[in-house]
Amino acid sequence: MSFNATTVVAAAVAHATQLSSQSLYANVDLTKVSWLEQMWAAWYIWIDNPVIATGLMSFLLHEFVYFGRSIPWIIIDAMPYFRQWKLQPNKIPTPQEQWECTKMVLFSHFTIELPAIWLFHPMAEHFGMSTWQVPFPAWQTMLPQLAIFFVFEDMFHYFAHQALHTGVLYKHIHKLHHKYSAPFGLAAEYAHPAEVFILGTGTIAGPILYCWYTRNLHIFTVYVWITLRLFQAIDAHSGYDFPWSLQHIIPFWSGAEHHDFHHMAFTNNFSTSFRWCDRIFGTDDKYREYRARITAQKAAMKGKSKAEREEAERNLIAEIEAEGLRAEALAEGSAPAPKTVKVQ
Repeated sequence: MSFNATTVVAAAVAHATQLSSQSLYANVDLTKVSWLEQMWAAWYIWIDNPVIATGLMSFLLHEFVYFGRSIPWIIIDAMPYFRQWKLQPNKIPTPQEQWECTKMVLFSHFTIELPAIWLFHPMAEHFGMSTWQVPFPAWQTMLPQLAIFFVFEDMFHYFAHQALHTGVLYKHIHKLHHKYSAPFGLAAEYAHPAEVFILGTGTIAGPILYCWYTRNLHIFTVYVWITLRLFQAIDAHSGYDFPWSLQHIIPFWSGAEHHDFHHMAFTNNFSTSFRWCDRIFGTDDKYREYRARITAQKAAMKGKSKAEREEAERNLIAEIEAEGLRAEALAEGSAPAPKTVKVQ
C-alpha cells in the first residue's frame, strides 16, 4: 500500500459529498480548504482510523523534527570554521559519542514517547481537542495559545529540573543527562526514561490543561508547539552562541549560552526557554558571576596573543568545571558537605 497524497486528495474532494453520514468529512467541502488542510484530510481518509492516524503522525513528526534539527548541528560540529562560536571549543563530540547518544535517544523514543504519543489521541479527544477536523484555527488564535504553552512549560521545567538535582533523583535519574559537560544537539533528549517522562509532562500538560479549561484547541496547534519546543531544546544543547542567536535578539530568551553553563557548572540555569525563573529565584548568580569574569578577562587580555587568550579561556572553564564536579558530588551524596567554622 503506497500513499499518493495528490491522488487521495483528488479522490477525497471528488467523493466527499458521497461519503456516508458517519464519515469524518461528510459535511466538509474539501475544495474550499487550503492545500495543507487537504493533505491533513487525505491522511485521515487514507489511514481510515483516527486513533492510528493521529498516533502515527505524532510520532513521525517528533522523529522527523528531532533528528532533522539535530543533523545541522552534527555537520557544524564537524567543521572547524564554526569553533569560533563554540562555547567550549575544546570539547567537540566524537562520532562514537554521537552514536551512543543516538542509541539512547531512540531507546527512550520507542519505550517512553511512542506509547505516550499513541495514547494521546483518545486522551486529547476526551478533553475536547480537535484532531482530524479541518479547517485549522487562525494564527490569531494559535499565537496566544503557543505563548501560554511556552510559559507553562518553562515554569514546570524549572521546578521539576531543580528537583532532579537533589539526592536520589539526581543519582539514579538525572545524572545520565549530565554525562556531557559540553552538550551537543543530539543530547537534548539523552536522558533516563523516567526523566523523559517527568520533564515531558511539562510539554504535554500545558495543552491538555488548556484544552480541558477552554475546550478550544486543535492538535495542529499542538504540533506547532512541539516543533518549536524541540527546536528550542536542541538549539539550547547545541553548544554554540552565534551573533544571530535568538538570545541576542530577545534578551530574556535562554538559548545555548545560558544552558551550556548549566552543563559545565552543574548548578544554576534550570529553566528552558526563558531566564525569568532563574533571575527571580536567584539561581543564576554563579552564571552571572561567570559572565562578568568572561567580560573582565576579555578586557584584560586585549593585546595578548591568540594562544594566550585561548589558554586563559581554558583555565577559566576548567575552574568552573571543577566547582561543578564538587557540586555534583554533593548533590548525589558522594562528598561531604563543606563545614562551617564558627568564629568565637
